[in-house]
Amino acid sequence: MSAQDTERRPAVPGPRTGTPRKTARTPRRSTALSTRARTRLAAGALLTPFFALFTVAMIVPVGYALWLSLFTEKQSGLGFDGPRTVFDGLGNYATALGDQAFRDGFWVLLGYCVFYIPLMGGGAIVLALLLDSALARARRFFQLALFLPHAIPGLIAALIWIYLYTPQLSPVVAAMEAGGIGFDFFSSEGTLPSIVNIALWQWLGYNVVIFYAALQAVDRSLLEAATVDGAGAWRIAFSFKLPLIRSSLVMVLLFTIIGSLQLFTEPLILSRGSGSAVTSTWTPNMYAYSAAFERNDYGLAAAASVLIALVAAALSFVVTRLTNRRKEARS
Repeated sequence: MSAQDTERRPAVPGPRTGTPRKTARTPRRSTALSTRARTRLAAGALLTPFFALFTVAMIVPVGYALWLSLFTEKQSGLGFDGPRTVFDGLGNYATALGDQAFRDGFWVLLGYCVFYIPLMGGGAIVLALLLDSALARARRFFQLALFLPHAIPGLIAALIWIYLYTPQLSPVVAAMEAGGIGFDFFSSEGTLPSIVNIALWQWLGYNVVIFYAALQAVDRSLLEAATVDGAGAWRIAFSFKLPLIRSSLVMVLLFTIIGSLQLFTEPLILSRGSGSAVTSTWTPNMYAYSAAFERNDYGLAAAASVLIALVAAALSFVVTRLTNRRKEARS
């Protein structure tokens, strides 16, 4: 065969030429694309109910509250035509911020947080560390006993404690009086500790379970190595365990702050007690409730609710930023 015939002869595609590779890649690409499409379709199908419920239960009410806060009702003329709804802009916000009762409610919340947050966080951490220690016995029983009050609705819990706070009815008050301890749970000095006690009784076990679950996820080899190096129980608890569950601590702190700003059920029920110092505007949430259902001023109630939400968002942002900065400084 001559060199000229060899040059004219078409090359036979071998196993490494482009044609077989193209025919081999085409089904793989189509399979990959179909797999991605099915994954996206499944994710969309699973997330659609959540976003639908989130829109109906969260976005729509918040948007309606914002819209409602911009309007107010005013009497027209001599008042014979009844009230009419008019656009008021930021007037309801100015009214709420200018009301001394609304501002005093935040001072009440500040005092509540000063007592409640340290007792809640410290007590839950201590109990969780005790349950996680090697000396703990009957852990399941104590977990259930601590968590059981949280399973009781807040309204029922408040009613139970109203009974325990009421003189001539409560065995607790009778025992205190027999021991020479006189304390009025409904007085102006006793109202705040009474409400803090109800909240602690209901939420302490819930946070204990969260901390205990986080402690159970800690790598035991690290704790064993610290024990071998001579670290005591206190050193292991505060130098190893607590730093490793920092994310759970921050989460509980955020939830506790937000829950404190939503204080409503306990003081509302306590205000029904005999001689109680709790008023209808004792907390910001009670102020909004009173504006809506006692004064029928829904615009003012919506504005107060929006202001409470903004304060909660601001505090959450501050706590998150501070914890992130500490984490970055240590890293």
